[in-house]
Amino acid sequence: QVQLVESGGGLVQAGGSLRLSCTASGRAFNNYNMAWFRQAPGKEREFVAVSSRSGTTTLHAAAVKGRFTISRDNVNNILILQMNILKPEDTAVYYCAAGTSFVVSDSRYNYWGPGTQVTVSS
Repeated sequence: QVQLVESGGGLVQAGGSLRLSCTASGRAFNNYNMAWFRQAPGKEREFVAVSSRSGTTTLHAAAVKGRFTISRDNVNNILILQMNILKPEDTAVYYCAAGTSFVVSDSRYNYWGPGTQVTVSS
């Protein structure tokens, strides 16, 4: 099992930046593909980005491509989401997730953090 805790959320103005972290404990971090998802009020949870176990392969959703970057530190067991040029529509609770498949479907991820709120004001 792996335990995940997100941090770094907050309130930011449109055009600003935030850096989210997800700290993992438990089983070997590098056994898992790691992803970020988000859920806005009244909407379904949606895929944001995923990193392969080694971090050499990543995939970003079209809505965030060019603005957000996923990365990971397998020494310190941390997953990062650098978010730049934030927009009000990026407002959501952001979750990190761990799974054994490199996929965009949230149903394929076994472990989840509690989430961190990101609010972007216009």
